[in-house]
Amino acid sequence: VSDLAQHYLAKANITAFRRLRKTDNNRIARATGATIVSRTDEIQESDIGNGCGLFHMDKIGDEWFCFLDECKDPKACTIVLRGGSKDVLNEIERNLHDAMEVVRNVVYDPKLLPGGGATEMAVAMGIRRAGLKVEGVQQRPFLAVGEAMEVIPRTLAQNCGVSVIRTVTQLRAKHAAAYDEWEKNSKESGAPAASDFGINGTTGVLVSMEELGIWEPFSVKVQTIKTAIESACMILRIDDIVSGSKKSQR
Repeated sequence: VSDLAQHYLAKANITAFRRLRKTDNNRIARATGATIVSRTDEIQESDIGNGCGLFHMDKIGDEWFCFLDECKDPKACTIVLRGGSKDVLNEIERNLHDAMEVVRNVVYDPKLLPGGGATEMAVAMGIRRAGLKVEGVQQRPFLAVGEAMEVIPRTLAQNCGVSVIRTVTQLRAKHAAAYDEWEKNSKESGAPAASDFGINGTTGVLVSMEELGIWEPFSVKVQTIKTAIESACMILRIDDIVSGSKKSQR
């Protein structure tokens, strides 16, 4: 935008951005309902976006920013993050990105599982009970997978600073009692073994994840288990290891 054009636009109370990135230009168009055109003589009335209710400029820190607020049915938005240093900002951005991915997964697959190691312990208990019904060498994979699933609650107990053996044993006992109750009463009805007890990541005590409000997306949990099993199968298929290092010369 030339200085002369900006002069006449300012006289008409029209704000013009001198330089704008393509990504920002697309987001402004989506937020205001406008259509991007390449030539000024091709602009039509239908291309004008009138969805912005309030336009203003504010100074945050040492930089000026343009804000388009109160938009009608916006298709894009911006989240402004502030921090004391670049490292803090990067960490906040990563956490925000992870949170948005969690929301995305829940929207596409609206299923939740209890966190705090409750799901892993329930799966480990079911696999171990299924392994006890198998005889011979085929029982080993069931027991190995069941033991590996307890890594998550064991790690949570270690991070809390509590007794790992005592906490994991108590959690295993609660899930075992729930599984036994399911086998006695609810197995014929098809209802799953209900036990949402897990480890509180702050205090280290065993609590109900429903009461604590700790949930994890179903799709993420399933993908984690699939990836772990596939990685273990890939390692077991390795017949030999080829070393690329040279022998030390004498």
